[in-house]
Order: sequence, then C-alpha cells, then structure tokens
Amino acid sequence: MKSHEIADRWIEFFASRGHTPVPSASLISSDPSLLFTVAGMVPFIPYLTAREVPPYKRATSVQKCIRTGDIEEVGKTVRHGTFFQMCGNFSFGDYFKETAIPYAWELLTSPVADGGFGLPVDKLWVTVYTEDEEALSIWRDKVGVAPDRIQKIGKEDNYWSTGQPGPAGPCSEIFYDRGPEYGIEGGPIADETRYIEIWNLVFMQYQIDNVTSKTDFDVVGELPNKNIDTGLGLERLAMILQGVENMYETDQVRPVLDKAAELSGKSYTSTEDPADPHHIDDVRLRVVADHIRSALMLISDGVAPSNEGRGYVLRRLIRRAVRSMRLLGVEEAVLPELLPVSRDAMKGAYPLVERDFARIARIAYAEERSFLRTIASGTARLEEAVKESKAANTSLSGAEAFALHDTFGFPIDLTLEMAAEAGLAVDEAGFRSLMLEQRQRAQKDAKAKKSGHADLSVFHELLTQGETVFTGYTELEGQGRVRSILSHGAAVSHASTGDEVSIVLDETPFYAEAGGQAADTGLITGDGFVVEVLDVQRPIKGLSVHQAVVREGELPADALVRAAVDRERRHAAEQAHTGTHIVHAALHQILGPEALQRGSFNKAGYLRFDFSWGEGLSPATRSEIEEVSNIAIRNNFRVDTRVMNLDAAKDLGATALFGESYGSEVRVVEIDGAWSRELCGGTHVDSTSRIGSLTLLGEASVGSGNRRVEAFVGMDAFRHLAAERALVASLTDMLKVPSNLLQERVAATLAKLKTAEKELERLRREQLGAAAAGLAGTAVDVAGVKVIAHDAGEVSGADDLRALALDLRQLLGSAAATVAVAGTNNGRPVILIATNEAARDAGVKAGALVKVAAGVLGGGGGGKADVAQGGGTDVAAIPAALVAVTNAVRGR
Repeated sequence: MKSHEIADRWIEFFASRGHTPVPSASLISSDPSLLFTVAGMVPFIPYLTAREVPPYKRATSVQKCIRTGDIEEVGKTVRHGTFFQMCGNFSFGDYFKETAIPYAWELLTSPVADGGFGLPVDKLWVTVYTEDEEALSIWRDKVGVAPDRIQKIGKEDNYWSTGQPGPAGPCSEIFYDRGPEYGIEGGPIADETRYIEIWNLVFMQYQIDNVTSKTDFDVVGELPNKNIDTGLGLERLAMILQGVENMYETDQVRPVLDKAAELSGKSYTSTEDPADPHHIDDVRLRVVADHIRSALMLISDGVAPSNEGRGYVLRRLIRRAVRSMRLLGVEEAVLPELLPVSRDAMKGAYPLVERDFARIARIAYAEERSFLRTIASGTARLEEAVKESKAANTSLSGAEAFALHDTFGFPIDLTLEMAAEAGLAVDEAGFRSLMLEQRQRAQKDAKAKKSGHADLSVFHELLTQGETVFTGYTELEGQGRVRSILSHGAAVSHASTGDEVSIVLDETPFYAEAGGQAADTGLITGDGFVVEVLDVQRPIKGLSVHQAVVREGELPADALVRAAVDRERRHAAEQAHTGTHIVHAALHQILGPEALQRGSFNKAGYLRFDFSWGEGLSPATRSEIEEVSNIAIRNNFRVDTRVMNLDAAKDLGATALFGESYGSEVRVVEIDGAWSRELCGGTHVDSTSRIGSLTLLGEASVGSGNRRVEAFVGMDAFRHLAAERALVASLTDMLKVPSNLLQERVAATLAKLKTAEKELERLRREQLGAAAAGLAGTAVDVAGVKVIAHDAGEVSGADDLRALALDLRQLLGSAAATVAVAGTNNGRPVILIATNEAARDAGVKAGALVKVAAGVLGGGGGGKADVAQGGGTDVAAIPAALVAVTNAVRGR
C-alpha cells in the first residue's frame, strides 16, 4: 500500500464516522513559540486548550510535520528523521475513550477489502497509563485484547501535558511486533526496537497545576469538555504495510536513497551496526534521502534559505545533504539529480510540489551553488589553518574549527576529513564545547522569549462574553460600552486622570495591529472623561484591547462611550497598506511570482515589504518598481474587498502569506480585479489615486535570500521629495552649477579629491621610506637576530605600519632579522611584525610574536610566520609590548 493510499484510507475511515477532513496545515507553524508544525495536533491546539471555539466537534487530518531537534542523529539509526506525516483524529468535547479506542482497533485490524489496514491481531500490543483502569477495561472487555498483551507504563511515557499548567491526560499506545529477529520477547516494556509504536491516543481529561517536571504536577480537577487527540505515524505504518526494514525504504524516501547510491557508486545495505564497514556510507545515504525530502517540502511551504529561524534550518538540511554526497565522493552539484526524484515520490500525496517545482528548484539549486562556493572558500581557509597548525606542531584548535563552521558554514565533518588527509588531528572536543555554548545561548534566549508570554486567562474570560465587534471598515466613530478596564492585568472598577489602562469595548472602530498594519490611535470620550488610545492589540482571537491613558476625568467600568479614530492617521495608514499591495504586485510583474512576500509593516505614510529574492536589485529595477507602482496609483484602480470561502479565494488565485493561518471565511482585497488579489484583514483606500504618490527609499538585504524595500506614500512621499529637492538646490548653490550638471561636477570634484589623496599617500610613503633609512641603524642583536622595536606614534592606519616594517626588513638584509613597529590609530594601539627567511629558520615566527604583543596590549592578533598584525585597547602598553617582543625573540 503506497503512502498516499494510507493517507486517503485514513481520511475516508474517519470521514465516514462523522469527522470533518481538515487539510494539512503549513509546515510553518502559526504558533509563535514554534518554528515548525512539529505534531499533528499543533493546528488544533487553540481548540484543544479552549482558546477558540472549534468549528466542528470531530476532525481528522494527515499533517505534515518537521522536527529537527535530533538532526545530528538522522541516518545513524533508522528511527530518526526530520520530515514525517502524522495521521490524526480529534474530538472536541464529543466522544471519548469508549469510542476512540475501538475506532483505532477497527481501522488497524479490519481487512483491506473493508477499508482497514489489515494488520494481524496477534502482532499488536497495547500500553496504558498505570492508573488508567478505564482505558484498560475498554481494551480488554470492549475491544477484546488479551490481557497479557496490555502493559501498564508510567507518566514518563504515557501521560501527556504541555509542560505547563493547563489540560493534560493519560495516553494509550499501540505497538506492532516485528518478530524475534528484531529483539527479545516481552512486549514494548521489554524492547521498543522489536515492538514499534504506531499509534498514540491522548485522553485530554484533567486540569493540572503546580507543574515542576514532566512527571511532577498536581491534578486539580477534570476538564469540563474532554478531548481526544490521536496520532498515527504514517511512515511507520507504511514500513509495516510495504514489508520493508525502516522508513528510509518506504515508497516516498527510497527512490532518493537509490539515486544517491547510483550517483556515488555506493551500495545501500540497510545496516545500523557502527562496526559494519558499510555503516558510514549507509548513514550518509540516509541523511541525503531524509534531508532532500524535507527541503522539498519546506520550500514548497514557503521557507527560503537564510541565516536564522526556519531559513537556517532549511539551509542546514540542504548543506548536510550536499556535504553527505561529497563525503560519498560526489563533488559536483547533486540537487538537479536528486530533487526531481523526491518530487516524483511525493507528488501523489502533495500535488503542489509538482505544480510549484520550478520555483522550488530555483531556490534549492541556488542554495547548493552558494554552498559549493562556501566549500571552496572554506577549503582555502582550512588549508591555511592546517599549515599553521603543522608548523606550530599542534592540532587544529577547536576555536579554528568552530570559526570555519560559524563564519564559513564549513561542516565539522568536512573539517575532520580534510585535516585527517593532511595528517592533522582536530580538537573536536573543543569544537563541540563551543557548539554547546552557542546552543545553550540560543536555548536561553528561546526560554526567555517563551516565559515572556503574558497570562491570557483574563482575556479568555472576557471572550466568553462575546467577541469585540470591529466596525472600522465602514466607520471611524461610533458608540460603545466599556466591558472591562484592566490595570496591570487585573480588572478595576474605574480609571482616573493619568492612569494607564487596557480597555475592552463591546464594539470599536479602532483597528488592532495585525497583518503588518499598525494600530489606530484616537480618543474615547463620554460623560466627564477623555481617554487617549495609544495602541490597540488583539491578545487572543476575537478580542480587541485598547492601550490608553485617561487624560481628563474618571472612566467607570460599564460606561457608555464614543470611540473616535484619528482620521488623518488612519487615512495615511490606509494609503500605506494599499501601497504595500501595489509594491507586491509590481514585484511580481517585474521579478516574477517567486518574489514571495516574507513580511510587511505599514503605518501612517510609511511601508516596508520583505520578499524572497537571492540578489540585490539594480537601480534600474528599483526605478521600474517605483514607476509601475505610481502608474497604478495614477490609473485610479478600484480597491474592492470581498468576504468569501477560503477555497473560493484560492481558486481565484488570491495570494496568501505563507505561515499565516486563515479561517474558513476570508477577506479578499482586489486592486483592479486580478492585477492584485490578496487575502488581507487590513484597511485600505477605496481607489489607488487616493494614495497620492509612492517613493522608494531603498532596498537592502535582511538575511540570505530575502530583501526589503521601504517607501513613503502620500504627504510623507511629497515631504521626502521636497527635502531631496532642497538638498539638490543647496548643492547646486554651493558648487555654482545648474542641477542638470550637478552629477558631473560632483564626479569631477571627487576625482580631484582622489588625486589629492594619492599624492598625499605618495608623500607619506616617501616620509616612511626616509624614516626607515634612519631606523635601520637602530637594530640591536638579540640572541643572533637583528631586532628593531619601534613606536611610530600616531598613524593613519595599519597600512602605514606594514609599509614601514617591510621596508625595514628589506634594509636589514639577509641576516636573521625581525621588525616590530607599533602605532596609535583612532585611540587604539596597532602592532605589525615582519620576519625574514633567516629569522624564521632560526625559529622566530611573526604570528607567534604578535600574539605575545597583543596580549600585552589587551587584544588579539594573528597572521602568517612572515608578517602578522595585532591590536588592543591599551595605548600606554605599547612600550611594554615592544619589550615583550624582544624578550620573546631572546627566549625562543
């Protein structure tokens, strides 16, 4: 049974039992605390935790997932992978254990002809939580599982929670017995290699508190609505049904593995034994097969390679795959051979990977080309480091290996391999220590961000009274009632002059910050009070919270108010938001559809727009984007909004922002029909001419593969152009030329300045040469080496010191000689050391000496054995540093 057939059968089974089929959500999680969708239940978390009211009581899905926490283990065993698919069925306060358990058994054991998976009953084992007698009795008495095939397991494995106070509950798992050739008898508690878990049923029925660990918490009561969350690993079931050894040999993965083996001339043996001589090649082939599929699916869902976040994970996957192929002996580009194979294996389940393959391939192939260039540059740096380490008779330091990894993106495996070829060991422990420090810093940052989440319970309570009605699409003023006043997170009865509070109204014209559009500001007034609204946020879906200051009087809870948005500011924000859509359409028109939106922000008069693109835009391209945008503004296109079904919007071709979650009903904003059609909840002008004008401020990189354009619109665009005109007028007056000759005059002035700088440089060199002739006679003999140690005072830069040191070295002739010259540049000490061949033969190395001097100066340095440079922070230590160099020559 093919993998996509397993998925179809799963959906059909539960749909026939009243479950709403829910398409897989994006791999880009809508949960801000997660980079990716890491489990099948992630899209349903708002319903399972009662943050939102579910639109259905029962649901089923086959969810795409990515987990990269164990990425280093991928391939070493057949149990680790990054991309996987989780089949799930969910109940939100509908059925519970008595229904969920029989469903699972029925689907797994029913004959294939009857819509089941046809697994033999005598191959299945069940585990339940130690204290869950209810689940045990259902398995034993209702389903009929033999008691000796039901095992009890504790909290560590069979109790689910988020790790925080909230919903939790016991689990029950179903295992498949692969047979005695895979391990010992005794069920899952004896051997989880032989008995593999295929299905986990979570019974979300309790409220827990006082959580100190996964196993230490207090059950404080039962949930009012008990939920079911189950998950079956599609790859694991495919492995069983297809009769293969592991997930790498299933129909969606094996074709890439075979192609990689063919390209490398290796044979895949499926071994997991590290002692087996084929193991290392098998590991690399498994890494390639896993990572190519994961990269395909991530790019399909809108991720682009970058140096942070999701993009970094994708970059790492691609580079690990390319690296593994290199270690298998294939040094040329491999993705054009491997990615189409993965596409063909996955398109049965995900047709989009075929329809969108041209874009996916462009992104992936460009990243591989970039990495191959990285390998080339990293190789040059590594060879230099190897040469220095061998000369110093030391191993390659962990710091050097880490720098290669962190700065050049050079993989440690490649560093180890190439160093070994040169007969040099690597301080791998030092490298791992630095990597651990970096990882711990990242985890600390992530934990700090996570712990910064506010307590939303008060807002959930307010939401039970109803959602905030937003009237701001059609009106900027309106009547309302204060539903709650919050101060420091707690409800208060009133707020007085000067108080900073959060206000929830039953309805409001104020736009809450969302979709890249800044929040409205304005006033809330009533009988005897004036409140200024500074910001509006939506901490939970459906509730607008006004951050405000009471300017006059006293605001009581439950007061009737008049809410009035700052009209001028709103209009300027609408100009910017519509301008953002216009820029997006212009980018598509000029660059193509692969210039995908990566984020945006717009406020009164200003917009910025991030998009995926691999290189900077030329001045001509920027001008063209600006021109297309202003033509659209001049043409006075209509701006229409429509609310429709999400599927209908997709059929229309409406552009959605990757990573955003949308409900079944969406708002579509159109500019001249199909010229620009996007899903958007923001506010807009009703025709493009009301924007006035749009002026691009610039374009820059915001990470590898992503660019940003910024622009002013409306009066802000006019003021910017007026300021530019005033600047031009000032320059033309200063240079005494008409504006049309300004560029020519500036270019001529710069040319003269450059000529003058060259002349000054020539004179400075002559002065240095004259100084060198005088200094050559100051050389002293230090243990058979002529040494000059000179403080040059204030210098224009290290180049001056380099020229002086090299001139002095030449003047000292062929006898062993070392020159150390120091100086002060911008208030900081700089030192340069040069040695000749005879000095190096005598054991005097510039690189070693400069580290001695830099240590005295309070800094660092490095270089080669003949010339090295360093610096520090303590100018007063220059004499001591020069003495230290002389002593180092003496004590070599």
